[in-house]
Amino acid sequence: MSEETPPTIGMIVPPAAGEVPPEAPAVYPELRFLAHGLGLADMAPDDYARVTDFVGDAAAGLAARGADVVGIMGTSLSFFRGADFNDALAALVAERSGRPSSTMSSAIIRALRAVSARRLAVLTAYEDDVNRLLQAYLEGHGFSIASLQALKIRAVSEVAGVGTEQLVHEGRRAIEAAAGADALLISCGGLQTLDCVRQLEAKGSPPVVTSATAGVWDLARLAGAHTPRPGFGRLFEIA
Repeated sequence: MSEETPPTIGMIVPPAAGEVPPEAPAVYPELRFLAHGLGLADMAPDDYARVTDFVGDAAAGLAARGADVVGIMGTSLSFFRGADFNDALAALVAERSGRPSSTMSSAIIRALRAVSARRLAVLTAYEDDVNRLLQAYLEGHGFSIASLQALKIRAVSEVAGVGTEQLVHEGRRAIEAAAGADALLISCGGLQTLDCVRQLEAKGSPPVVTSATAGVWDLARLAGAHTPRPGFGRLFEIA
């Protein structure tokens, strides 16, 4: 990677289709993105365990295609067995790819700390069993959960059908239920959240961190390619 050539960011994504999340080129149009799908069908611990067996090969494949950094762009996929497992996944990606690595679960922690959050309102796509795992992961990193709203989706194929209007509505409900929350976290990398972040923050909400925005921001920083990006939410305005 030279100063003249923008870095290439490799993304290991849960759906089989292996598409680059739309937030990535929207915020960083000058960067090149590659994706490799794992074939996750359900947001459930048994299916997470099945597809994590393919993470190492996915990381190696992205490096072979030219990725300069590689990240796992699935939040529940990386937090479902706790912080140590998340760290082990990142280490596996780094080992198999030979590249700097991250996970979306690590990204949300770094993003929440970047906006000085401690007390959270939370909106997720998950059912209750996965929500409990997320709560334990966040609390283990020193955050408190003031409210949690959930869309209770199991099938990965249904996540893309959640629109901005619903996300804004449910996000406002989570904020209103969490008196004094200093950030809203929207967890699930498959939710498309750029527009809802803009709308929620325009209405005077606390900073909004989402899996998708945090994951993209974190990998751009890891690649040394992040500069402040006004217009995409407060997270992207941080140098």
